[in-house]
Amino acid sequence: MADVLYEQDGHRNIFFEDFTEGEMVSANQHLIIHNGKGMLLDPGGHKVYSKIFAAMPEFLSPSALEYLFLSHQDPDIVASINGWLMVTEADAYMSAIWRRFVAHFGVDGSVMDRMKTIPDEGMRINLNGCELLIIPAHFLHSAGNFHVYDPLSKILYSGDLGAALVDYRFVEDFDAHTTHMAGFHNRYMASSTACRLWAKMVRGLDIEIIAPQHGAIFRGKQMCNNFIDWVEKLEPGAEAMQDVYQLPA
Repeated sequence: MADVLYEQDGHRNIFFEDFTEGEMVSANQHLIIHNGKGMLLDPGGHKVYSKIFAAMPEFLSPSALEYLFLSHQDPDIVASINGWLMVTEADAYMSAIWRRFVAHFGVDGSVMDRMKTIPDEGMRINLNGCELLIIPAHFLHSAGNFHVYDPLSKILYSGDLGAALVDYRFVEDFDAHTTHMAGFHNRYMASSTACRLWAKMVRGLDIEIIAPQHGAIFRGKQMCNNFIDWVEKLEPGAEAMQDVYQLPA
């Protein structure tokens, strides 16, 4: 299923909701379009590839993709990357530390030159006149991890941060929703330091929507602020798992 999160003056933000199947972890894909050119975010695995490719022409021809964004190295993010590079002229952007690892997903040597790297401090990418911010989110959860902020739609694409395996599209009751996020974040986010630094950084952005790669979307400034406050107070990862650091009985 696909939906339009934002549309105004030649700018559109498309949400592809969970084309996964079977035992695969459910995941969302997002497409940013500006004046007829696009960036596909976290395009997904092999079985998702054909479904996204079939759904995309309703909004944008795949040949009009300029960029593929990979927030980190997990298979639900990048496993289909060779297919997209082979059928489009798009450049793929990912953390510099993951480029040669992602090649293990079967990236053809003829397209490796289009696997571009993002420096640790992030960067700006011009999508046909719209300047997107690629901002650091390292250790949330990957060692080389980035989020995308779109200043026109005021959407922050937060990758695995905010993930929750739920069957609703938008968060309506934040307190109830935290029960679906807590286990994942305690296990997969690396440290409280990263959480606090991320929260401090994104408070400098004008955010109307936070869109994770898994599960429901946070919509409205108050809901987004609730989420940022929640992340800032997390004590996940190493802090949450201190008791397991002992020799097996």
